[in-house]
Amino acid sequence: MANELGDFLPAPNQGADTEVYEIENSALDRTGVLFARLCSLAPWAGKVLLDLGCGSGYWLPKYLTEHGTVLGVEPDLRLLDAARARSSRVQVLHGSAEHLPLADSSVAVVHARFAYFFPSANYDCTAGLREVLRVLRPGGSLLVIDNDHQHGEFASLLRQSPWASDQGEDDYIRRWWAAQGAQRHEVMSSWSFDSTEDLAKVLHLEFPADLARDWIARHPLATELSYGYVLYHVRKGAAELGG
Repeated sequence: MANELGDFLPAPNQGADTEVYEIENSALDRTGVLFARLCSLAPWAGKVLLDLGCGSGYWLPKYLTEHGTVLGVEPDLRLLDAARARSSRVQVLHGSAEHLPLADSSVAVVHARFAYFFPSANYDCTAGLREVLRVLRPGGSLLVIDNDHQHGEFASLLRQSPWASDQGEDDYIRRWWAAQGAQRHEVMSSWSFDSTEDLAKVLHLEFPADLARDWIARHPLATELSYGYVLYHVRKGAAELGG
């Protein structure tokens, strides 16, 4: 089945190795610092939450609350079955940021975790933001979970990686989101793995081989490193898109 979504770009990590990406997801924010901040900025208990770019659905059951509804939208056809198998209480739909198969004003909170919103001089995310605002209810929230390029050990690796440029330049990203009326929040958490082998697998998935090998050689016993996040919070009605 062909994927006809014009804004779909296969993820280089999860699309390449779903098993290793599952290990990576399980290592993220085990202390719950990030999750707590997401809850405090835009509570979703008893509401409709959309996980935009949900991938294989790792986070979908974790968003479930009593009397609430969790939706997933994923453009990669290869990942839909895995996402749908996560929970019978979650509905997963084929779609993308620019093509959401949802009604106007039907969602209270949208999370986009490392998905679509990588604004750069060569990649304009305005169409996707407009589409998200269409499906959000008045006063609803978009929370974009991004990497902190400045703080933490993971940020240090990002700055050394030529692949990081695909996620946009930090200054440009800040300016773009500020122009959309977004609030910016920094959260320091961690990557915590069960073994050095698991950490090595994920480093090789996310970074060039020479950079991964060098870091492992300098930290042979490491199973954890500090990981900073940046959250961009846009509320429908709080700001008006230009253009």
